[in-house]
Amino acid sequence: MLTLLAVAMFGFGYLLVPLYDKFCEITGIGGRTGEAVTANVEQALSAEPDFSRLVTVHFDATVNSSLPWRFEPTERMMEVHPGMLYETTYVAYNRSDQPVVAQAVPSVSPGQASLYFNKTECFCFTEQLLEPGESRDMPVRFIVDPNLPAGTSLVTLSYIIYKNDEATAVLAAAP
Repeated sequence: MLTLLAVAMFGFGYLLVPLYDKFCEITGIGGRTGEAVTANVEQALSAEPDFSRLVTVHFDATVNSSLPWRFEPTERMMEVHPGMLYETTYVAYNRSDQPVVAQAVPSVSPGQASLYFNKTECFCFTEQLLEPGESRDMPVRFIVDPNLPAGTSLVTLSYIIYKNDEATAVLAAAP
């Protein structure tokens, strides 16, 4: 009986990560994009803009300590009308003397707003390679769904950017 319980606990622990990933994909929590969020983008793009309402979008950036980059938004805040497509830019600069590959992970807060904040283009969709001393403007195109609850007037789009050690090591080993 104890062995069966131990095997069941191990199986549950093993399945917890994929279950959590699927949950985040379906609900949009953590800024993840999946089928439900893709449908939200199409719905938001086809909706009429709400010119009677303004939502403040705050942009934030954090660099993981292992990444030798400077990474920041070009603007800290933007007033947007729900239903309209907007673009902003983040700037990354590789301060090291080696090429480095990184990946940005987005999140939207408050958590409920992540279902209504839709990125149509984002540097976070792919890994980013910067050569030594290289700087790059990285665009983000987004739309706030007009169905965003009326009580939400501030939304924060935050990125944490991490060094991809495996991809960077492959670059270093290449002739």
